[in-house]
Amino acid sequence: MAENPSYSEQNNIQNELRLRELRSELPPYCGTFFRGIEHRTASRTRIAYAVDLKVFFEFLLATNPSLKGKTIREIPLSILSELQSYDIEEYLDYLKVYKKDDSVITNHERGIKRKICSLRSFYNYLYKNHSVENNPAIQVAVPKLHEKAIIRLDPNETATLLDCVENEYSGTDRQNAFHERNKLRDLAMMTLLLGTGVRISECIGLDITDLDFDNDRMKVVRKGGYEAFVYFGDEVREALLNYLEVRKNKTTKEGHENALFLSGQMRRMTVRAAENLVKKYARSCIPLKRITPHKLRSTYGTTLYQETGDIYLVADVLGHKDVNTTRKHYAAIEDERRRSAKDKVHLRKD
Repeated sequence: MAENPSYSEQNNIQNELRLRELRSELPPYCGTFFRGIEHRTASRTRIAYAVDLKVFFEFLLATNPSLKGKTIREIPLSILSELQSYDIEEYLDYLKVYKKDDSVITNHERGIKRKICSLRSFYNYLYKNHSVENNPAIQVAVPKLHEKAIIRLDPNETATLLDCVENEYSGTDRQNAFHERNKLRDLAMMTLLLGTGVRISECIGLDITDLDFDNDRMKVVRKGGYEAFVYFGDEVREALLNYLEVRKNKTTKEGHENALFLSGQMRRMTVRAAENLVKKYARSCIPLKRITPHKLRSTYGTTLYQETGDIYLVADVLGHKDVNTTRKHYAAIEDERRRSAKDKVHLRKD
């Protein structure tokens, strides 16, 4: 009997099918671009590129008179060489707000930046391979992002959240009954997220066989598809073992026998379901902060950095390939640490 594919493998298969569907809506020459970047990008990244390029081609159909009556598939490659930088700037302005079918679509600065970066990658590939004679996208400045305040949980809020999951969740009678049935699962998941800083996709992708209690570690599939070991402490260990006591009695759907975190339908939990779970508890227990799974990850990273002062360790544990990504998120803490240095050295003794 063939072995069931892992969660990561299943996810990649679904992503490739989705990408194939999106590519079928784009001009045929886009296929060369996606094949060219396949070896250095994740499938989710290529899906994002395909979605962004479709928006760009829709813009061309809506604004370029020479394309009247054509479909996206029929947009010729030659027209990309004819575009100028002001056409791309017009596209950026278009992205702020436009109509599609009966909906009004808006993009804020982060959405606009992602779409221009996707277009730049596309044009850079075509220009490098002599498919177009002009590269107007590179002449347009990428919008500057305004930094957002990083929302994290304070230590007392972390304790409040876990206490709420374990003991004090207050909802309707039906919600409370559901909570009681799934309390150990929810507590294990929340403790794991707060105690290791793993991404929500890494968390729900865990199999039971990924847990190694002899070494207090687990094997996760990181963003980009590579595997890594993440170590956990006593609180995470205890929460996982308590959950596994009830998990072993669950009868799962076929193909989900090894999944660690199960939904009410006895299937592996989805990312969306896990995100909603975190938000549900956060709204109930810490209503003044908008908490998401990524905020739990930021909470862990902040705590680890405050305890160790080692930005390289934080980057490694969080799975950041570039330490500058980590540094950007925790720059405020670094500045606070630097400020504290002013009182550490005394030039004259009293």
